[in-house]
Amino acid sequence: MASKDPQFSTLVTAIKEAGLVGTLKGDGPFTVFAPTNDAFAELPDGALDELLKDKDKLRAVLTYHVVPGNIMSTDIKGKTTDVETVEGSTIAVDATNGVMINDAMVIKADIKAKNGVIHVIDAVLMPGQ
Repeated sequence: MASKDPQFSTLVTAIKEAGLVGTLKGDGPFTVFAPTNDAFAELPDGALDELLKDKDKLRAVLTYHVVPGNIMSTDIKGKTTDVETVEGSTIAVDATNGVMINDAMVIKADIKAKNGVIHVIDAVLMPGQ
């Protein structure tokens, strides 16, 4: 799904560089919070290049955007909660006024994929922040 959408070309490149294509094409279900190219462009100068060079850190950042299971916007509407990511840390979900994932806003929700759902976000999530 994301591989065919030009607004996710940076994300797709990062997934390939991290060796996560097979994992994310797995059975799932997965909920993926997918940053757009514009979100990656907002990273500090050189941060993306550094991530692409450090495969372990890149894998950690990318799997921090993935939650096991199928979480649709209707499942969380009006709620706040923390959910565990594939990376192992938790992310804060606040769906009381739109949907925020940590400090990223969901700009398009509930895009169904073969093995889960994608929510488009306007920022790159970083573990530990």
